[in-house]
Amino acid sequence: MNKVACITGATRGIGKQIAITLAKNGYDIVVNYKTENDDLIATKKEIESKNVKCLALQGDVSKFEDCESIAKEIIDKFGKIDVLVNNAGITKDMLLMRMKEEDFKQVIDVNLMGTFNMTKSVIGYMMKARTGRIINLSSVVGIVGNAGQTNYSASKAGIIGFTKSLAKEVASRNILVNAIAPGFIETNMTEVLKEEVKEEIAKSIPLKRMGKVEDVANLVKFLSSEESSYITGQVIHVDGGMVM
Repeated sequence: MNKVACITGATRGIGKQIAITLAKNGYDIVVNYKTENDDLIATKKEIESKNVKCLALQGDVSKFEDCESIAKEIIDKFGKIDVLVNNAGITKDMLLMRMKEEDFKQVIDVNLMGTFNMTKSVIGYMMKARTGRIINLSSVVGIVGNAGQTNYSASKAGIIGFTKSLAKEVASRNILVNAIAPGFIETNMTEVLKEEVKEEIAKSIPLKRMGKVEDVANLVKFLSSEESSYITGQVIHVDGGMVM
């Protein structure tokens, strides 16, 4: 029987690549999305082309009832959940003195509360099975900060504290909880940057280039596997050496 992995915010970018990479490795995939779009249809088709099952579930991770519903549907369909990847996230960048309260709250609600909501919704099933992997997407910004991103930085720093604390709580049940802190990764969000901006970013990275979504997805693959069975409570950077 295939292992089952749920990836939140999985219709594009890093989340999509994580879903495809795990599908290539024989996982049945649950793709979570907020609104139906062409990216969802394409992602689902690509996953199913790997000869695995793909369940697409709509839900807003900032709403606990949506996450409970997602978890219940996964159990109804597959009877288990082996891997949860909390990837869904948003940005609302602005200097703090100009930032609206709702923009701060919305980023915290999706990025940090969304991680809590989904994890809370699946942890009982994993505890009962006495096994599981929870992989949370943080960011180097949650470690070193970034001007104009107090909300995003706070949410990603919160995910790190959440990861370490939960890892201690559930280790006795063979549930491993880790975080990944990507640096600059080539995605839809970085595509809109001007070439000169990209070049300046690359100069600031020891490896002199941005990362690819595959770099993050391959780490998720490893952390989901038995090869990582003695790793928990860690924050692993995928940033080309930005933060050492």
